Amino acid sequence: MKIPMNFQDQLILAPMAGVSDYSFRKLCVLWGADYCVTEMISAKALCFGDRKTAVLARVLKEELPLSVQIFGSEPEIVHKAAKLLSTGNYPHCMSDCLPTAIDFNMGCPVHKVISNGEGSALLKDEQRAKEVLEALVEGSALPVTVKIRAGFDSAHRNAPEIAAIAEKAGVSAVCVHGRTRDQLYRPGVDYEIIRQVKQTVSIPVIGNGDIFSPEDALRMKEKTGCDGLMIARGACGNPFLFSFVKAALRGQTSREVGVAERMQTAKKHLEWLIADKGERTGLYEARKHIAWYIKGLPGAPAFRDRINRTDNLEELFDILNCITDCSQKLNTQSGIHT
Repeated sequence: MKIPMNFQDQLILAPMAGVSDYSFRKLCVLWGADYCVTEMISAKALCFGDRKTAVLARVLKEELPLSVQIFGSEPEIVHKAAKLLSTGNYPHCMSDCLPTAIDFNMGCPVHKVISNGEGSALLKDEQRAKEVLEALVEGSALPVTVKIRAGFDSAHRNAPEIAAIAEKAGVSAVCVHGRTRDQLYRPGVDYEIIRQVKQTVSIPVIGNGDIFSPEDALRMKEKTGCDGLMIARGACGNPFLFSFVKAALRGQTSREVGVAERMQTAKKHLEWLIADKGERTGLYEARKHIAWYIKGLPGAPAFRDRINRTDNLEELFDILNCITDCSQKLNTQSGIHT
């Protein structure tokens, strides 16, 4: 049964593997994200009781609204995974509540995933997509959403057809990344295909792809008529983007975020990573995030090299303080409001 969901003017953090963990979701919500989606997890691994998958599927009450995203290609496995997530009754479950919804991945372009007929590979097989989505909705007591691409390749730009199949199966909302699988993340988003999906279905449509600035967000809304916006790579090192876009949607001008505030945010992110995953793992995973925070700043390559060589929290904080001091001495105006 389709369960209504409202994504009108909602800003959603995309499910990015190795990025959209608890700490980053928490930070993006702090800066204005209305809704988040977990990193992608395997339906099969969840059914087989994999401990690492249970960690990725963790949902805490403080995070809601939050969807858990799964991927798979076998209807019976996806059905079982939906039941497990709808009850929290699976091995090693670490959640203290149920997710708001279950999101299904039909957009992942990674070869390892599509070689198993999963992710965006399902866009090539509309009958299998139909069977999987019907099984997912039937097994779930929660709303089901789906994330797709414009199509698999230029010869199969079938997002409107896939969206119609999803709606008929009982899916509550569809997110469309305006590129085919073959395009990966190359520049250029097809707004027209997202607009066609919006005209084809009555469920909410979420636009995704190349939202790096408030202007990008407004362009997506204007050209597609989509209900909500999903932000992915644009938020990396820049969770402030959610507040910028939210202000733009209201017709307001957002304040500039300067270097000092960027570094303070990076510190907070690092502290939350360590609190959640321990110092060793937290420091290691923080490296890529901090590289994003300092991108474009004076001396960034040299600072990045120092960051990648340290395994000491105090030293890393010293480096972030040094970045702030150097920027102030150079009287830089490198705030990241665009």
